Amino acid sequence: MAENLLIRLGSNDDDTIYWMVWSSHEHEIIASGELSSASQLSQLTEKAQSRNVIVLVPSCDVAFKSLHVPAKSQKAIRQAAPYMLEDELAQDVEQLFFAYGENKKPASNENCFIAVVEKQQMLLWQHWLNEANITTKQLIPDVLALPEAQENWQAIMIGNQVLLKQNHWQGMLLDMHLWQMANQEWSNNENVTIDAYSTLPESDKNIVINSQPEELPLALFAQNITSHSFNLLQGDFQIKTERSPLVKTWVWAAGFALFALLINITLKSVTLWQINSQQAVLEQQIIDNYKLAFPETKRVRISTIRSQLKRKMAEIGSSSTDESFLVMLTKVQPAFSQIPLLKPESLKFDSKRNELRLQATANDYQQFEKFKTILESQKLSVSQGAQNNQDNKVSGSFSITAAKGEQ
Repeated sequence: MAENLLIRLGSNDDDTIYWMVWSSHEHEIIASGELSSASQLSQLTEKAQSRNVIVLVPSCDVAFKSLHVPAKSQKAIRQAAPYMLEDELAQDVEQLFFAYGENKKPASNENCFIAVVEKQQMLLWQHWLNEANITTKQLIPDVLALPEAQENWQAIMIGNQVLLKQNHWQGMLLDMHLWQMANQEWSNNENVTIDAYSTLPESDKNIVINSQPEELPLALFAQNITSHSFNLLQGDFQIKTERSPLVKTWVWAAGFALFALLINITLKSVTLWQINSQQAVLEQQIIDNYKLAFPETKRVRISTIRSQLKRKMAEIGSSSTDESFLVMLTKVQPAFSQIPLLKPESLKFDSKRNELRLQATANDYQQFEKFKTILESQKLSVSQGAQNNQDNKVSGSFSITAAKGEQ
């Protein structure tokens, strides 16, 4: 924006508020004035609507601290700094707000520059602006808006107070009686030269005053404030950029559409995962059953199990009677599950007699008897062949057919 509205607030409701409209292109004052209290801020609402608003606050409410924090990351420095200052502060750390700046040319090894304000004071300033419907993205301590202090200090009168900047990160706002006390202290300790942009109260003879072209305080501030100036609106007080109603509508619509898409993808992914899991279980069951029927098989792949099964069936002479053979295997399988130590050595199916001939081994004769009992409970007719005991293993054969009435 080509024009800025500068507002300098006070500390209390009934303090004078200074304002000015400044043309950044022409570098001139368009309008200026004073308000007798914060309750009159609404008089500036209309002026604020079409201009960039910069708010300044009195530096008497801000403590400027610089210190060296033995940490490498900015996050660690900012976490430790408030508690390093705890003994210097009059209030509990929890009641204070800490904003962080930078000094590109520090005088020593300081690496942390802090402006400390009471949280209640920050909230009070925000309350006044909100009541007047005035929005700002910059809240600046007024002393930091003075020209950069090089060798000389910088000063200007604002109302009945003196605003004094001593260096990049040090300054103060002094009432008249405090000005005289400060003069005495400065003259005793060092030679002080002050560049004054307005008439200052009477100073000690040891303090040198260099008169500069006089300026209105807010005009001087406007010429030194940039978008990179220090800003108190940080952390919990940072301003969130408002979107236009149309953008908000599109964001909500896009959000709902994205949410619906994610739900749909999630549901389909879960369904696909369930199907894949079920398929994996079924494939493993098929492989396990195949290995149970043909234990000599070393490797079974689900993609070739159908062709392997047909080949096995052909080997036992049942190429034209797949269904009968499979029905017989289905009835025999539970017996193998219950007698796991009885291992089939060979299978042969006689399709003409609908008879399954089984050669098997077990640890003892009792397992053969149990196997026969279980088969007969499946309504199968079982005939045992000769049994031999060799190398602590019993081998024998079975002829299995469907019982009469079941064929």
